[in-house]
Amino acid sequence: MELGDLKKLQRLVLSQNEITGSIPDSIYNMSALQTIDFGLNKLSGTLPSDLGRGIPNIELFLCGGNNLSGFISASISNSSRLAMFDLSDNSFTGLIPKSLGNLEYLEHLNLELNNFISDPSLSFLTSLTNCRKLRVLALGYSPLDGVLPASVGNFSKSLQTFEAPACKLKGVIPKEFSNLTGLIHMSLQYNELTGHIPNTVQGMLNLQQLYLFDNKIEGSIPDIICNLQNLGALDLSENHFSGSVPPCLGNMTCLRELYLANNKLDSRLPSSLGSLQDLIEFDVSFNLLRGEIPLESGNLKAATLIDLSNNYFSGKIPTTLGSLDKLINLSLAHNRLEGPIPESFGKMLSLEYLDLSYNNLSGQIPESLEALVYLKHMNFSSNKLSGEIPTGGPFENVTSQSFLSNDALCGDSRFNVKACLTKSTKKSRRKQVLTGLYILLGIGSLFMLAVGFVVLRLRNTKKSASQKDVSLVKGHERISYYELEQATEGFSEANLLGNGSFCRVYKGILKDGMIFAAKVFNVQL
Repeated sequence: MELGDLKKLQRLVLSQNEITGSIPDSIYNMSALQTIDFGLNKLSGTLPSDLGRGIPNIELFLCGGNNLSGFISASISNSSRLAMFDLSDNSFTGLIPKSLGNLEYLEHLNLELNNFISDPSLSFLTSLTNCRKLRVLALGYSPLDGVLPASVGNFSKSLQTFEAPACKLKGVIPKEFSNLTGLIHMSLQYNELTGHIPNTVQGMLNLQQLYLFDNKIEGSIPDIICNLQNLGALDLSENHFSGSVPPCLGNMTCLRELYLANNKLDSRLPSSLGSLQDLIEFDVSFNLLRGEIPLESGNLKAATLIDLSNNYFSGKIPTTLGSLDKLINLSLAHNRLEGPIPESFGKMLSLEYLDLSYNNLSGQIPESLEALVYLKHMNFSSNKLSGEIPTGGPFENVTSQSFLSNDALCGDSRFNVKACLTKSTKKSRRKQVLTGLYILLGIGSLFMLAVGFVVLRLRNTKKSASQKDVSLVKGHERISYYELEQATEGFSEANLLGNGSFCRVYKGILKDGMIFAAKVFNVQL
């Protein structure tokens, strides 16, 4: 028995296997089938030219992610109950049939990643506006090569997803898109769209994701885009936008992704962006932005990526960035930043990529960066850094390329920098300095003592002179020879203080305890 013999089978699901070969023609005649799901296999071959006629009750036809080729037959409209049609990621060619517009129950149409073509007016889009239940339309990565028609504004308000990236679309974004008030996701990146963002975009109040990157859109980023308060992802990078970064973007508190890179924006970075505390990825690289990096950037607590590289930012790196402990990727390269690398960077414990190259940074590379155990790439080259390169933590695995053109750096020979002073030399110099200080302190102390001694002697001299004057007024008491003999113990040799040519000097102690010296002259000479 073959699958085609199962006439009452309603659901045939063989997705996500390794099935090869072609789909048996008999399956397309199983009229009771409501679901065919052969997605994500290795099937090849083509679809039948009368696709739809033998499966009138089909609701889900899912063959995405295979190697199918050929074209879609206009007869697909015979499957009038079809709600989900997915042929994505195959090799289909040819025109997208206008007959798809006859499928009144169609909700999901995914034809992306094929080689479909269209007429220049993309007329199949106009026919699809008849599908009033259509919620998802994905056409990306096929060379449709045409201009978006104004008729896109006629899609029903039930349309939530419009995807047409890399379709060689030209012309301007139709202002009629504003009629699609139910649109949540809009992707028009990798095309050749020109002109400005239409002011009518402010009517798409339910929009959550807007991807317009890699086009040729010009002019300023309109403030009216800030009215899209539900927007969580905005990507306008790689266009020709000029002027300022709208400060009102700081009011879009639902933003999780903001990409403005590769434009010609030439303003300061608004401090109001610090209000986006749920912003995860922020990229304004390759613009003409100037001024200091706002301190408020440290309020982007949820950020995992911040790229401010290739601008004209100046001043010091805010220490507040060190509080971003969820940050994985930080690039400030190719700016005019100066001053030290903040010690606080050692607190960004999730950091894996750090690029500070091509600035005017000075001072030492903080040892605190040794704590960044997840840091895999770091670049400090082309700055004015000095001192010893740390060796612990992530510095164990970096090469000399991370430190090029910093002539005052020193450290391990593997970094191709000059050697630093050894620890013993440092200690010796420190000891010499300390010894010198001690000597200076000693000399200073001796000098102060000498000054004090001189002052004291001067005071004592004056005091002695005054006392002498008083004693002269008082006069000496007379001492008899008998008292002298008693006081010197009979002029004993034990009390002899000195012996000269003309006299001898004896020490004497009177009865009242007074000590005196008695000079006895030699009268026999």
